[in-house]
Amino acid sequence: MQKAHFIGIAGKGMSATALLLRERGWQITGSDEGFYPPVSDYLTHAGIIFSNGYKKENIPEDANVIVVGKNAKLVPETNEEVKAAFESGKLVKSFPEIIAELTEGAETIVVAGSYGKSTCTALLAWCLKEGGKDPSYFIGEVTRGFDAYAHTGAGSTFVLEGDEYPSSNWDSSAKFLHYHAKNVLLTSATHDHINVYPTHAEYLAPFHTLLSQMPSDGCLVYNFDEPFAHELAGTPYCPTISYGMTDKACWYPAHITYGAPTVFDLMRAGKKVISLSTTQLGTHNIENIIGVSALLLEKRLVTPEELTLGVASFQGVKRRMELLTPLSRVPVYEGFGSSYEKARSAIDAMRLHFPSERLVVVFEPHTFGWRNRANLNWYTDVFTGAEKVFIAPPETQGAATHDQLTHSEILNAVGVTSEAYEPGHVIDAIRENDAVLILTSGSLEGTIPTLVKGISEKFPL
Repeated sequence: MQKAHFIGIAGKGMSATALLLRERGWQITGSDEGFYPPVSDYLTHAGIIFSNGYKKENIPEDANVIVVGKNAKLVPETNEEVKAAFESGKLVKSFPEIIAELTEGAETIVVAGSYGKSTCTALLAWCLKEGGKDPSYFIGEVTRGFDAYAHTGAGSTFVLEGDEYPSSNWDSSAKFLHYHAKNVLLTSATHDHINVYPTHAEYLAPFHTLLSQMPSDGCLVYNFDEPFAHELAGTPYCPTISYGMTDKACWYPAHITYGAPTVFDLMRAGKKVISLSTTQLGTHNIENIIGVSALLLEKRLVTPEELTLGVASFQGVKRRMELLTPLSRVPVYEGFGSSYEKARSAIDAMRLHFPSERLVVVFEPHTFGWRNRANLNWYTDVFTGAEKVFIAPPETQGAATHDQLTHSEILNAVGVTSEAYEPGHVIDAIRENDAVLILTSGSLEGTIPTLVKGISEKFPL
């Protein structure tokens, strides 16, 4: 039996890779600092043994390969387990290198872009799964309705969330360059990860490489409405298909009726293909559905009828417009606020579905983009449509690596009424006919459960 040891196994990408190997019959061990559900539950359910804390003794003598994560703490200079791994003489790899081996020869679909990746990857896998195709998949976030966010299927299709972030602490190439991309769904290419890619040109470089590696019998489905995705698709290496929200694209929606659920017609080149229904909120999710539909139907991986059932039953990705208060008169949703575009999409979705309610936003400046003084202008209009914003202090990890904004500077720059975040203040401020949106890519200092509980108890059904 092959044996792999994962250092940093609690990360979503690392744990997902461990689950894929486990399903292929590997014996897996791992270590990390802190294990929490659902990752710890997935690992336990799969029979994976893991240790809390990094120690050189964690590495099994008979491990065939050691997989080391990208976390800044996982470097041999300061981590004795990582140091022992590199000195052991054993094969040391990153998880993207393992994924490269697992995707060799597969009919891969890589979802790439600065936003929409997790939702589109999950929806692709869900529609294939519900259509009885049993795909393999690797999703970067927890998705409702799935047993786990990674699976080895019997089918030939392998759906992967393609991250442009560096592969490891010794390999600066983008993760998605390891994934043998045959088909690509390109959602966007807006400048992101400025701590790694200081300029937009540097950010776009790995996307150019990704598309140049696609085979001639692959398919690129790209977002016509996103200018940088559109630009990247301008040099075709394989057949290309566009999608968007208007009839300028090949695939687009028509006759949209927003509600619970939202319904619309799926159009291709002016002709109706089928009507679709979704419980997902916001225009951005319709855009995601159109992109996924275009790829699945162009490649004839599902029938229109199978697509309809998959889209209607898709429960969404956690933290992507997820309702946290099903038993409260005041709806509290969590959106993923890692970038300006993601925050705006979430706010627009709330305004679209709750037009009469007062919108209150709770925001945490967690990513480098939100904390960088060069992006202070983002705060001027990002919260447009909200009545009030509560802002938590910016994350401090990595603050010395860039020109970090202070909490006061952020509060003073916001273009709507704002104040410093305290859970009790938010609960006291919420009233009937409000709608609340929590925006963060972090943990909001661990206070989200307290906030949700307080609002639910104040406004029970």
